[in-house]
Amino acid sequence: MEILSSYSVPRYRPVTSIQQFSERRSDSLLSKLSRRRKDKFVHGYVRSEVWSLNNRVRKYTLIRAVRGDEGVLDTKETLEKMAKQRGSISKVLIPGLPDDSKGRLSAPVSSGQWEWKPKFKIHYERSGSRNTGSPQVLFLPGFGVGSFHYEKQLKDLGQDYGVWAIDFLGQGMSLPCEDPTRQQQGDTNQIDDPLWGFGDETEPWADNLVYSIDLWQEQVAIFIQEVIKEPIYIVGNSLGGYVALYFAACNPHLVKGVTLLNATPFWGFFPNPVRNPRLSEIFPSAGTFPLPLRVRNIIEIVWNKIKDPTSIREILKQVYADHSTNVDKVFSRILEITEHPAALASFASIMLAPQGKLSFGEALSRCKTHDVPICLMYGKEDPWVRPVWGLQVKRQLPEAPYYQISPAGHCPHDEVPEVVNYLLRGWIKNLESRGFVALPLVDDESAQGRGVFWRKHHGFGEISAIQVTLWQALRGRRSVPSSPNYEEHPMANTERPIWYVLP
Repeated sequence: MEILSSYSVPRYRPVTSIQQFSERRSDSLLSKLSRRRKDKFVHGYVRSEVWSLNNRVRKYTLIRAVRGDEGVLDTKETLEKMAKQRGSISKVLIPGLPDDSKGRLSAPVSSGQWEWKPKFKIHYERSGSRNTGSPQVLFLPGFGVGSFHYEKQLKDLGQDYGVWAIDFLGQGMSLPCEDPTRQQQGDTNQIDDPLWGFGDETEPWADNLVYSIDLWQEQVAIFIQEVIKEPIYIVGNSLGGYVALYFAACNPHLVKGVTLLNATPFWGFFPNPVRNPRLSEIFPSAGTFPLPLRVRNIIEIVWNKIKDPTSIREILKQVYADHSTNVDKVFSRILEITEHPAALASFASIMLAPQGKLSFGEALSRCKTHDVPICLMYGKEDPWVRPVWGLQVKRQLPEAPYYQISPAGHCPHDEVPEVVNYLLRGWIKNLESRGFVALPLVDDESAQGRGVFWRKHHGFGEISAIQVTLWQALRGRRSVPSSPNYEEHPMANTERPIWYVLP
């Protein structure tokens, strides 16, 4: 297990190291750092070793934490202060997931349905309903899945908090309960179509309906106001991360904090008519109902390939770094969704929907302006949203804690739920205590040299933390894109430079 974490609030003690730089390396690094402007941040690097015992096989992985102290990087005196030191190893327990068969009872999970508008029925799941007065946490799913993807969070975190997970309209179990279109009356030659959304006319309740990120942002805001009825901590994976950030930017009064789990920084292929009216006239969105026949003919070819069970398994294999993770339940739920008569039309509407009124970068800037707390957790082995995008967010939010988890792919909450739940608990406690409770692995006074046990499957893991040098922290890591514009920046730079500096 490897976690790269970073937190750049000024500390009261210097960063230490396990070995000194050689004179050659120090001079080389200083010459490069001197080209940088002053008032940057010095970063230490905490490295922890993990032994996980699973089926009597001992497995070695790593957990790393980057620490930040404010300082100036272009003076030799700064680097000379980094002395050789190794901390003693103590232990703290990261419990495994609840296991009813072993007496560690999980929080009961209940399902509900909320009718947002006529025919707009939203599925959600909830746990921790008895935790009155406790913080409320809302989880938003990625594209193609639903609230079921957060089962491990509902059962575990529901023991301490009020936990919610919601399905976006047009996805999961929030697909329409009836056809949003109808055939023209009097057309006796028309054959009943088993697939919804491709009729001749739109039903009144589906006028101007398009499954867009703007719709989902509004759905989340109304759900919180009408169902949860209090400000929440919001957590989003992939598409859900973008929606969470977008929602927080538009409704900072309803948010206590945002956690991004491999959040996608892009969504939508067509220009938004509000942001780009002229461009949207050239490339108009066609995501409203009824969908044209030509759209169906093209989308259906793609859809039939995507919904094939072999394709679904291959996609899951790509996004889960640890192939020993049991994804059978996730696979069966996704397959079940694809069989819904509205699934094809909903997929087409999503693909043809316009981009959001706010870009990811603009939403991030608004959150920063409103001082919305943000926590970043990224699976290192994600083939789609590489951690470099999390580091780009980190550039704009130097004070945000950043955790890079390995091995973990696009869905770290399902792949390493013990670690994600542990970090979430620590982050929420830190905010609820107004900083009196230390952040996990980052600014805890005893985090240096601390061992951590975490349970996985039928075994357990031991994390013994030591410190390594700044040089080892900088060497071989990925570069950070300097452009804050997520629309113009190409897919992130994947070169491996000798060094980089987080702002």
